[in-house]
Amino acid sequence: MAQACELRFTLSDIAARLGGDVLGDGQTLIRRISTLTSAGVGDIAFLANRKYRSQLHSTQAAAIILAPDAADAFSGPRIVTENPYAYYARVAALLNPVSVGFSGIHPSAVVASSLPGDAAIGPHVNIGKRVSLGEGVIIHAGCCVGDDVSIGAGSILYPQVTIYHGCRIGKRAILHSGVVIGADGFGFAPEGKNWIKIPQIGGVRIGDDVEIGANTTVDRGALDDTVIGDGCKIDNLVQIAHNCVIGANSVLAGCAGLSGSVTLGEHCIVGGAGMISGHVTLAPGTVLSGGSLIMKSITQPGRYTSVFPLDTHDEWIRNAAHIRRLSRLAERISELEKKLKQIQIEV
Repeated sequence: MAQACELRFTLSDIAARLGGDVLGDGQTLIRRISTLTSAGVGDIAFLANRKYRSQLHSTQAAAIILAPDAADAFSGPRIVTENPYAYYARVAALLNPVSVGFSGIHPSAVVASSLPGDAAIGPHVNIGKRVSLGEGVIIHAGCCVGDDVSIGAGSILYPQVTIYHGCRIGKRAILHSGVVIGADGFGFAPEGKNWIKIPQIGGVRIGDDVEIGANTTVDRGALDDTVIGDGCKIDNLVQIAHNCVIGANSVLAGCAGLSGSVTLGEHCIVGGAGMISGHVTLAPGTVLSGGSLIMKSITQPGRYTSVFPLDTHDEWIRNAAHIRRLSRLAERISELEKKLKQIQIEV
């Protein structure tokens, strides 16, 4: 069996493709990207955090990616760039291109639509009627794509992704295993002791360059669509309820949960296990610390935290008890201030 050819680039090749200034031997051959501590012959490492600067003296890396203010801290071959961390990401992608492993339409796939000639459709995929795929779409084993779905060029669906009818996915999307797009939103109307299901007749619209992690769910809208803007990155096990609107280039970490009709402005960040109540709006640029619970809208960008600080259990219980009495303590202090003011007047 033939082995895959290992990709190799010189430093000059990398800079020609990705930019940056080469210092030292531009013909240094690079085959892999590594950390400063584990790098060896043929490896390029990066320094993105100043606290690791001392590792430059002991690293065995063939070359380093550095910021301008650290360019003189390493004497070997290097690439100087304003954002070493982003540059590292691009080098990693260059050295490790996505490998599909199959082409064409697998015989076990069930396809009810006309597909582009370069589509790669894996085993046991089910594609409904009137589905539109852009060029170079890759759909791995076991995916289900409903009727009237559109998926933009260059998108990848990993195994067991489900896209319900009428949803629209932009270009270069990456949907990891177990993602469900367009299931019914959680909509029920109370009638006495019963709950009447509300048909969810909206859809889901996902922009370009969106990545969604494994087992994340994005529910369809009740009337209007649920919308995820261009460039959003969504981690594993995130719940996005019906009619949410997520602004471009926002990031949601694992286990975050958005209730129905939440609106995030552009460039928002929701930390892991962050929870947002329904019909709340976050201003563009808002950052929520992990585990925070947001129950009212935020109108000014900034970082917000609602997590009770970590402590030993006994101390936590004592502090929680004090917090429960804060309103009464505030009332007592107000009364004491009034009495003190009266005494001062009388004196």
